[in-house]
Formats: sequence, structure tokens, C-alpha cells
Amino acid sequence: MKVLFVCTGNICRSPTAEGVLRHLAKSENLPIHVESRGTHGYHAGDAPDPRAQRHALKRGYDLSAQRAKQVTLEDFERFDLIIAMDRSHLAALTAMCPPRLRAKVRLFKEGMDVPDPYYGGAAGFDSVLDLVEEVCRELLQEIKTKARTTS
Repeated sequence: MKVLFVCTGNICRSPTAEGVLRHLAKSENLPIHVESRGTHGYHAGDAPDPRAQRHALKRGYDLSAQRAKQVTLEDFERFDLIIAMDRSHLAALTAMCPPRLRAKVRLFKEGMDVPDPYYGGAAGFDSVLDLVEEVCRELLQEIKTKARTTS
């Protein structure tokens, strides 16, 4: 299973989700490949926002090796699940995605946007982590269930 998380610049929300899901999958010894991208290339090559890294590290998630990348058409072929962190990302991904692959694209949490902590304070990064941890645990269970039913 290959999972891709997508936000705007790939320095806050999507790298946080990548780090959390990767950590959870590793702790359960599950072979899940996880990456993240941005809808825009503003920060291509940059490490995640230092505040995102700091808050994630406090909870045991190391984001330091990640580097921002922009989503490409090839990503729609390469990944099994492409997860938008908010509805604007979902719209951008849906517009870009070949119609035959659109079933791979979905919102991180149905009916809800993951708030962007970039322009806020420390509490925003903690809130994002709370939400990302909750939803990534649910996603991991969904992946495990799907793996059991297809094997």
C-alpha cells in the first residue's frame, strides 16, 4: 500500500500526516509506503516548517529527513491512496487527476478541513497533531481491514 498526503506547500500538514502514519505503520510492522506533496511548489526542497518539526518531535515523530515536493501526474499512477488535507487540495487534485484514477483521491477527514497552522501559534500545530493522530489511527485500521479482505 502506497499512501500520499497532500497540502498546499508540503511543509506543515501533509508532512505531519506522513510522519504520523509512517510511525504508526512501523510500530505495527505494516509495509505501508508513505509520502507527502504540495499542490504548489513554493517550498520545493525545503524541510518541514521548524514549528511542525518541533511539535511532532515532542510526540516522537521525526520529520527532519522530509523535503517538500509538488504533486505530479505520475503520483496518481504511483500511489494507491491520495489524501487531501482540505477541500481546496481535494479540488486541485480532482482537477489534475486522470478520470480513471479519481477513486484514489479523497479528503483526509470527511466533511472537515485540517486547519493550516502556518500563520498561527503553537496551539495550531498541537491541534493539527491531535487531529492527524486520530485520523491516521483510523486510516491504519481501514488499511489493515482492507488488506485482510483482499488476501
